[in-house]
Amino acid sequence: MEKQSSDGLPLPQRYGAIATIIIGISMAVLDGAIANVALPTIASDLHASPASSIWVVNAYQIAIVVSLLSFSFLGDMFGYRRVYQCGLVVFTVTSLFCALSDSLHTLTFARIAQGFGGAALMSVNTALIRLIYPQRQLGRGMGINSFIVAVSSAAGPTIAAAILSVASWQWLFLINVPLGIISLLFALRYLPENSAKSSMPRFDLPSAVMNALTFGLLITALSGFAQGQSLTLIGAEIVAMLIIGFFFVRRQLALPTPLLPVDLLRIPLFSLSIGTSICSFCAQMLALVSLPFFLQGVIGRTEVETGLLLTPWPLATMVMAPLAGYLIERVHAGLLGALGLVVMATGLFALAMLPTAPTDLDIIWRMILCGAGFGLFQSPNNHTIITAAPRHRSGGASGMLGTARLLGQSSGAALVALMFNVAGQNGTHVALFTAGTLATLAAVISGLRVTQPRVEA
Repeated sequence: MEKQSSDGLPLPQRYGAIATIIIGISMAVLDGAIANVALPTIASDLHASPASSIWVVNAYQIAIVVSLLSFSFLGDMFGYRRVYQCGLVVFTVTSLFCALSDSLHTLTFARIAQGFGGAALMSVNTALIRLIYPQRQLGRGMGINSFIVAVSSAAGPTIAAAILSVASWQWLFLINVPLGIISLLFALRYLPENSAKSSMPRFDLPSAVMNALTFGLLITALSGFAQGQSLTLIGAEIVAMLIIGFFFVRRQLALPTPLLPVDLLRIPLFSLSIGTSICSFCAQMLALVSLPFFLQGVIGRTEVETGLLLTPWPLATMVMAPLAGYLIERVHAGLLGALGLVVMATGLFALAMLPTAPTDLDIIWRMILCGAGFGLFQSPNNHTIITAAPRHRSGGASGMLGTARLLGQSSGAALVALMFNVAGQNGTHVALFTAGTLATLAAVISGLRVTQPRVEA
């Protein structure tokens, strides 16, 4: 493997390294969304009830959320390259186990293990991009990464439907095996080394356990609420989460290099960017989960038409995310982010005020506004989160970025369930108005960053 230069990788190696990131992250993000579409088929094949089959999705998400920050810390300790390579091996092997599962229990356990592999990939991917690209071109790397994450999240159901139209549900997981092997070969050859910090403290196991319990209980309570579980159980989970979370944060404040990087949250630019990220992903999820119910249930579109009408969102993000990556080198991230979020909020409010019998064009231009605004915001925001942290804490910053995204998405999905329970047929309109309000709030938070100095090389 070529030796890394002091500022980014030389060009042929840089292309190989970014290809590794693209394959790994698209697999990890896609597998969070891809199984939803196949749940009815998986449930009938494995003789499981629809309610219990939800664990095929939940097990993966919970495994990622509870381990993401721990893997980020290990990346800072042992090197991001090593954590990423181990993640690829685990993810590829467990994808094979998922495909070979013959019962819901074995599939759920395989999905938990696959989630740990996915968490290792997500925890250090942006930290690796900081090593792959020269500082002056880091925005481009973040643009590519934002583009892959946004498109993989939004296009998951479409890709799943395409695979299921020609193959069995097992292929949703089997397809990861050849992709994982290719990515691992690329990783061994192209990914840059980062020297492990000799001054890094030892891994704090009590912190890792408390982190897993705090975030695990939060996601379990949110998904339980979304599925209409007993309010007593959900209340008990929230109380336990608050108590453990309190002692977890208190422990982090006493550590010189905490697992939950509360010290990084003292940097105004970093904490504002994390807040913006949570609000924007919550808004995105509110819209993308509620819109299919409106398109199919209220205005009578078919599943295929619904899929096509949702496609302009990821397509607009695909166009705007790389462009925003270039613009970040010239325009303040706070300004770019605020502009993108205003465009997204406009699109969301316009969707909420759709006429009773909208034409396809009525829906499409609104979806384009949402996707373009999201794409314009996401790359500069990720760039700011990573560069606001000291270079040797890139792993912690990368983990916080992933955690913010997952918390926003989980909260958004749970809020949709609440709105359908409370507002019934009007649930989609309430969800879209809430999403627009959250995007507006995120725009205000992003605008506050303009007062902070830009991070320079």
